[in-house]
Amino acid sequence: MRDRAVAAELMDDFSIGGAELHEALRQLRQLNRIFVAAAPTLYGVERLWVQANKPRSLTILDIGAGSGDVNRRLLKWADVHGISMKIQLVDITHEACEEARLVFQKESRVQVKQGDLFALADGCADIVTGTQFLHHFSEEELPDAVARMLKASRLGVVINDIHRHWIAWAAVWLTTRIISSNRFILHDGPLSVAKGFRSKDWKRLGQKLSDSAIRYSWRPLFRYAVVIGKSPNRSFDGAE
Repeated sequence: MRDRAVAAELMDDFSIGGAELHEALRQLRQLNRIFVAAAPTLYGVERLWVQANKPRSLTILDIGAGSGDVNRRLLKWADVHGISMKIQLVDITHEACEEARLVFQKESRVQVKQGDLFALADGCADIVTGTQFLHHFSEEELPDAVARMLKASRLGVVINDIHRHWIAWAAVWLTTRIISSNRFILHDGPLSVAKGFRSKDWKRLGQKLSDSAIRYSWRPLFRYAVVIGKSPNRSFDGAE
């Protein structure tokens, strides 16, 4: 766990899909509930909202959204605070978009679009989020991916991704084998932890994004919330 794993996840192979991938996406929603996956995204969005003086309307673009289920927590939070919120879920796979449309079929505030990170228009949303998305990128690809997210946002970026730690790996390995026999889940679950991040990884990223303010904090369960504000001429701030 000292360094990020470089092996590809099965979900990175877009030639594999169909019913097996649909099943994996449904089981990922269950894993997200077990490991409280929505909390770091909400934490980061709320930070950027406060920094922007609590606007009464907010647009979110969740890139690599999968089923987009973590956004249900954002909608509940918006209701509590009286925020008019619109969310766009963007994923590169047809299967993920179909699952997202099922999850939010009765929610008019959520739109689903099949698309790619590097095709996003500049300034197309107030906040761009990525939940369990950036660990799919290699160390060399990561700065370009985050820079593209920043260009697509008006206020900033929220990254919610996995803490690379042996306890997290063991917990995911065990949980996936209890709830699933799906090869995507069994293979990609533990591997995603091994491809996750530690403090040193965020520090390196911050040094490469020196024109943006980046802060990261550890959040349960075994996740990082990374908040990158659109603040020119500010340097890396580090951990909270």
